[in-house]
Amino acid sequence: MFTVLTRQPCEQAGLKALSRISAIITLVVLLLSIVVLVAVTLIQIHQKEVLLPGLKYGIVLDAGSSRTTVYVYQWPAEKENNTGVVSQTFKCSVKGSGISSYGENPQDAPKAFEDCMQKVKGHIPAHLHGSTCIYLGATAGMRLLRLQNETAANEVLASIQNYFKSQPFDFRDAQIISGQEEGIYGWITANYLMGNFLEKSLWHMWVHPNGKETTGALDLGGASTQISFTVEENVGLNTSDIVKVSLYGYEYTLYTHSFQCYGRNEAEKRFLAILLQNYTTETTFANPCYPRNYNTTFTEAHVFGSLCTEDLRPESYDPNNIITFEGTGDPSLCREKVASLFNFSACHDREVCSFNGVYQPKVKGSFLAFAGFYYTASAFNLSGSFSLHTFNSSTWNFCSQNWGKLPLLLPRFDEEYARSYCFSAHFIYHLLVNGYKFTENTWPQIHFKKEVGNSSIAWSLGYMLSLTNQIPAESPLIRLPIKSSAFMGTLTFFTAVALLCLTYLVYLCVSSRNQRRSQHALDNTVDSE
Repeated sequence: MFTVLTRQPCEQAGLKALSRISAIITLVVLLLSIVVLVAVTLIQIHQKEVLLPGLKYGIVLDAGSSRTTVYVYQWPAEKENNTGVVSQTFKCSVKGSGISSYGENPQDAPKAFEDCMQKVKGHIPAHLHGSTCIYLGATAGMRLLRLQNETAANEVLASIQNYFKSQPFDFRDAQIISGQEEGIYGWITANYLMGNFLEKSLWHMWVHPNGKETTGALDLGGASTQISFTVEENVGLNTSDIVKVSLYGYEYTLYTHSFQCYGRNEAEKRFLAILLQNYTTETTFANPCYPRNYNTTFTEAHVFGSLCTEDLRPESYDPNNIITFEGTGDPSLCREKVASLFNFSACHDREVCSFNGVYQPKVKGSFLAFAGFYYTASAFNLSGSFSLHTFNSSTWNFCSQNWGKLPLLLPRFDEEYARSYCFSAHFIYHLLVNGYKFTENTWPQIHFKKEVGNSSIAWSLGYMLSLTNQIPAESPLIRLPIKSSAFMGTLTFFTAVALLCLTYLVYLCVSSRNQRRSQHALDNTVDSE
């Protein structure tokens, strides 16, 4: 008994020291495991790299009355507020006239596209061809052909659809868009390019500009013209010309109207038809809008073959008859005669009316005038903003010139356009001043532009912006600092180590408690003996 009693304290002291050291080591390992687990998890969560899903592409063919233009657009695949941030990357003008001219030979319509489509294929990465949507939108030229010969219009579209189905792109549609849609899309384009929908913040994020006013849009095509601008929500809500447009999370109330047959080309045909009224046997007619010493001939079919001049067609109409026009270069008479294209008296002096009895709220704010508006002003060396007086004086100066001097005055000389610039200028004057009611004070708020940055001002961009609302966004890819397999392995290992350490510490605690109980019982036994 004595021997046992003298050895026990030494053994107990050694065991306590060993237990204390292992407990400290285990606790340190436990704490390190917890630190590693927390650190790895935080790094994995907060240091991940978000990879954007790349770019998407879209192709829009603007099939106008006089020509077709191919536009290639791109935008980030993740989009912004459900509408793509779209930019123009390529533009190609299709050779030849508009697709409406193929009414008699619809199978020939797609042949003209081939050269441009080959160039488009080179501007879009080959691996994205299959996911790139392509759309064709036909405007007033095809709207007129459909009214005149619906079968021919459908055959032209069917021929184009068959062609694009053989292309590597995702062909979606070839359709005739309405005049109202053309006006809306033109307005969207103008405001998008002017930065009225989005701008980059100091942190390079796209945000909606605070307090920025929108810009009205004035589009002059070959067969129609459009005016679009924002109005108060309670203005004329009972008219179909007031529409709601949603872009980038905001809603806009828009007035837009399209005037069929008031595009530059169709309006001039109607003007020539008016000059020919009441003629019998004459074959030569004076045209005050053509330059002096200029003569040209047309068939009656050129003037009266359009739906826009059908009501002015004479009873003796012969499509093969030849008519000669002689230019007199008289700007005053030209302005007077051009006014007959518009019925201003139908408004009965109402302020909320443009012409032909069409409702229009009062114009306000700035406007962007593009397409035919720009090209006419550019012929007079005018662009951007200028006064009505400047426009009139430039018009008078140009319209008084001899035909022989025009090649020296024009930056680019083309007979078909050069002979008609005087008519176009007077037509624009009546349309904007007497029609839309721009005054000497508000005229300078019109900005005549062809493009903004590297993007053309055309309805096609607005069309693509609207279409991207319907194209689902791709989720961004996330690149983690640690591969998922390595992260899970690390997490599992250190969690297991932490649990083992915790288990061992619990074991030591329980063992120590049991030893104390045993020692206490032994001490009581010795004392009793």
